[in-house]
Amino acid sequence: MLTIDNVYRASNALKGVIRKTDVIYAPKLCPGADLYLKTENLQITGSFKVRGAYYKMTTLSDEEKARGVIACSAGNHAQGVALAATKNGIKSVICLPDGAPISKVEATKNYGAEVCLVEGVYDDAYQKALQLRDEKGYTFIHPFNDPDVIAGQGTIALELIEQIADLDAVLVPIGGGGLISGVAYTMKTVNPRVKVYGVQAAGAPSMKKSVEDGQIEELASVSTIADGIAVKKPGDLTYELCSKYVDEIVTVTDDEISAAILALMEQHKLVTEGAGAVAVAAAMFKKVDLTGKKAVCLLSGGNIDVTILSRVIKRGLLMSGRSCQLMIELMDKPGQLKHVSRIIADLGGNVTSVHHERANEGSDVNGCYLRIILETRNFAHIEEIKKALTDYGFKLLD
Repeated sequence: MLTIDNVYRASNALKGVIRKTDVIYAPKLCPGADLYLKTENLQITGSFKVRGAYYKMTTLSDEEKARGVIACSAGNHAQGVALAATKNGIKSVICLPDGAPISKVEATKNYGAEVCLVEGVYDDAYQKALQLRDEKGYTFIHPFNDPDVIAGQGTIALELIEQIADLDAVLVPIGGGGLISGVAYTMKTVNPRVKVYGVQAAGAPSMKKSVEDGQIEELASVSTIADGIAVKKPGDLTYELCSKYVDEIVTVTDDEISAAILALMEQHKLVTEGAGAVAVAAAMFKKVDLTGKKAVCLLSGGNIDVTILSRVIKRGLLMSGRSCQLMIELMDKPGQLKHVSRIIADLGGNVTSVHHERANEGSDVNGCYLRIILETRNFAHIEEIKKALTDYGFKLLD
């Protein structure tokens, strides 16, 4: 069973192995709140997962270590188990969904694990891992539904209690629930006054639905850029702990997650993956009322696939009003483009793309369309540019 003594034992076992990650002050991300960031994205292996995986490895018997370990993961638990097993001289086999980012797959191999790619999502990899456990006799290291793994994740709360005085709230990502179970249990045991808020992707709200309906539920499918928390079904242990110790669970959209990733990169030079940014997204988009409160967002991981980073940044720019596309109906005569360019330039917009095309059949024979993409400051700036164009006489199309 999970006990506070177990969390303290985990803390001692992890000394000299993991980093005590920094806390960074970040009030601009959520005006009106005293906001901090817990940078587990800068943890060794790029994620908090190494805490629970390594501590679990220290609790295994010699016989269990000799048989080798197996795990399933969307990527971060894989790297934590691989590193922990290699450091302890234990063979590790990791089942990953075949859609896991290549960077995470390669990193897992580089930490010394044997990788087995499984068609589907995390839950499919989980079933394959159980099959191989039964066939080969491996010791299974669950990514979240294990009291020792949860105790390892709970060490983050012990660090936060030391690092931030008079803390009012903690915002924590939820996938299977191991991280928030450890943090919430530890925080509520040591300081019950602190509110613990869970954050899930809107496309994978398995824990939120389960807690709201009072029973564990399995989603038919999950879809989110936050692959690290794309879990169809929470564990029974994590469900019980979340039901008891978590104050509220909210969700954020992929666009909101993208905006949070972008804000963290621009304002704090921190790279986070989708799962790592959901807590910040919840703070930025007011999913939880943090006005006047001292709160911390847990950045759970930084292992984002660089091949999708540009797409995430593009979505983040659109979501935060930093980029927009305008379609303008013009008369095909000299000077039209010059006037459009002058209006935008005078208001400080920056045109990054222009596409000019003749009007379609049925339109004015002298008509044409101008599709432009702009860099802008915010949504107010976009509206200012739109108003100036329409005031001049140009027609904007949706």
